[in-house]
Formats: sequence, C-alpha cells, structure tokens
Amino acid sequence: MIKLRHKKTFHPIPNPQSPIPSPLLYCQPMKNSAPIRVFLVEDSLVALTILKRILASSLEVEVVGTAPNGVEALERIPAAQPQVICTDLHMPKMDGLELTRRIMADYPRPILVISTSVNTQEDSRNVFKLLQAGALDVFPKPSIDSLSDYENVKHELINRIKVLAGVTVFTRHTSRTATVEPRTHPVSPKSKPEPFNPKPVSNSQFPIRNSPFSLPKIVAIGASTGGPQAFYTILKQLPANFPVPILCVQHISEGFLQGLVDWLAAECFLRVTIAQPGEFPKPGTVYFAPERQHLQLDTQGRLTTVSTPAVSGHRPSVTALFQAVATCYPRAAVGILLTGMGRDGADGLQAIAQAGGTTIAQDEQTCVVFGMPKEAIALGAAQHILAIGEIAPMLLNRICYMNSKHLF
Repeated sequence: MIKLRHKKTFHPIPNPQSPIPSPLLYCQPMKNSAPIRVFLVEDSLVALTILKRILASSLEVEVVGTAPNGVEALERIPAAQPQVICTDLHMPKMDGLELTRRIMADYPRPILVISTSVNTQEDSRNVFKLLQAGALDVFPKPSIDSLSDYENVKHELINRIKVLAGVTVFTRHTSRTATVEPRTHPVSPKSKPEPFNPKPVSNSQFPIRNSPFSLPKIVAIGASTGGPQAFYTILKQLPANFPVPILCVQHISEGFLQGLVDWLAAECFLRVTIAQPGEFPKPGTVYFAPERQHLQLDTQGRLTTVSTPAVSGHRPSVTALFQAVATCYPRAAVGILLTGMGRDGADGLQAIAQAGGTTIAQDEQTCVVFGMPKEAIALGAAQHILAIGEIAPMLLNRICYMNSKHLF
C-alpha cells in the first residue's frame, strides 16, 4: 500500500492494460487553516458559474482551476494542486467515470460527484460507479431553480467539501483486466463456512451473547459519508438466500437514493429495495429507509415509515432505526455502524447492545470518515470493531452457519 498524498509528479494517462486502484480511505483533521483548494470539472457554463459563486462566498474554500471535460482536467490538475476535485458525470471527450479512474490511478485526491438527479436506471447506476471507482460522495448539481434555497445549498456543499478535504487517499493497485469473482455462494445446510475469528478491541461493558436463544433474526446497518462503498463491500459478499432481512439507513443527498438502490441491486445477489410501509421484512432482502422518513417497525414487526422530527440531526436517522430494531428484536438483532461524520447511530447501537443484541463498528483504518463509529466505540456500545472486509464474513459465520445447524 503506497501513500500518495505528497506525490508531486503526474504520470501519463494509463493505457487500458495498466492497473486501476482500489482505494482505501480514512479521515484525519485538517492541519492548517489555509483555504481548501478545489478544482471544478463541469461542461455547463451555467452550472459552473453557480458553483463558483457558491464557493466564492466562503473564505474556507478557493477554486484553483476549472475544466469543461476530463481530458482538459487531467492536463490542468497537476499544476493546480487541488485538495478536492468536483466532477460531473456526463461530459464530452471524457466523462466523470473515466476521469475518476484516471485521477485515482495517477493523482489520488478526494472526489465529489456533482450531478443532476438521474432519470434513467443506467445513469443512476453510473453515478455510483464513480464511487466504486474511488469518488467519495455525491451531491446534486445546483441549478437556477435551486437558488431559492441558496443558503442551504451553499452550507451543505461547502460542508461536504470541508469533510472530504480531511480525507487522505491511499491506493492499492489491482489489475485492470482481472475479474472479481463472488467471494461467497449460497449457503447449503450441509456446508460449513470457514470459521471467522473476529478481533474485538473494544472494552465493551456489554457481554456478547452467543446462546442458541439469541440467534440473530435481523440485521440493521447505518452509514453516512463513504456508506455506498461500504454497503457494496458488505452486501456483495452475502448470498441470495441470506436467512434474515437487512434494514439500512444511508445519509445521502435527496434524489440519489433510488440510484444507490438500483446500483446495489445490480451488483449483489440480494434483493435491494426501498422500504414500503406495511410489509413484513423478508429474508434475503435489503430495505433502505426512504428519503426524509425514519424507518421503523410496528408492534407486529411490519415495516413502517414516519416523518417525525429528525433524530441526531438526521431524517432518516440511524439511531431511530437501531432503537426500533432493539425494541422489536431484543437479543436477536445485529447492529452495524459504518463510516460517517457525526454521532448518528451511536446511541442506537448502544440500545441494541443493552437489549442483548450483537453490535459492530467499522474500524478507523477502513472508514472514509471515522465519526459515527468512533462515537459508538466511546460509549462502549461496539462489541466488535472490524475492518469493512471482515463484517460480511462475520455475518456469514454467525447467521448463515447457525441457521444451517438449526440452533434455535
């Protein structure tokens, strides 16, 4: 693994056979108060003007360069030395996806995708392919119509850039031509998955329950910045016949949730959907909380969505989901808190632990932003602290194998 933060040279554009990166990212505090250097890649003059106007209103951000397409961006970025790169998806000559691949291969920097809400399933998947290629987050492209909400748009965009400027990007190269085979397959009752030995490092005050009577019957996962990539890593490893439902909350800009769901559904064996009120959660299905609504469970265990006030500053809220799961599935829930800024989910993870469930927090080394998991660990609510690649194997070991042995 090579640290490329201080790299000052820019290699030629790689040929199709050269390696592409698999980024490993984490957040660390900014070490100086100088303005954050931002490079904008946008072919629309109107959109570019609006973006520059928004960023110029902040003393904490400086636009150090622009380009109308990926080809010109690659030529200008080395001299501009940006800390954050903002790019559109659709551009002439070279689109945002290929640009992201080239940047991550030759000049790794935090990338924010700024794109209009997508209207086709293919476009929605492509937006999240940029995240798969190394971009960190998505944000809706400001338009003339959005200027009526100018202050909120400005605050949110500048805040995203400030968060991403604190992320150091490392790259581990893998072959561009290599194909990635599924790491897991449908679990047969007669097949025992390889043992997984978790490495908990939390001094949790809550004991881990392993008795047959606490066999997990539901999984709840919450994430913020870096969440789409983390969800992909976990869900990609789970089989179609995963024996319990998975409920999820992802903090994401309005208009992008359906694209996230479509992308994950196309990439994973599991069924992935947006939760509909009144449905009983089904095994092998992943349910995401709708935009602007908390995902809850009623007294009968059916999914329900509510527009009650924000919890921990968010709606949907991870804590709201975790607390509902802890109430409905005492001693039978697994709560997983992934990368993200703030503390949403920390109190909810504690509720699951106190109810007798199993709790997991993503470790600092594999978090894009080590905020939410850090808060949960500080509370003593995380029984396991795991790298993102270790979470799915643990679920397979605890849930699939235990179900195959009928330990309930």
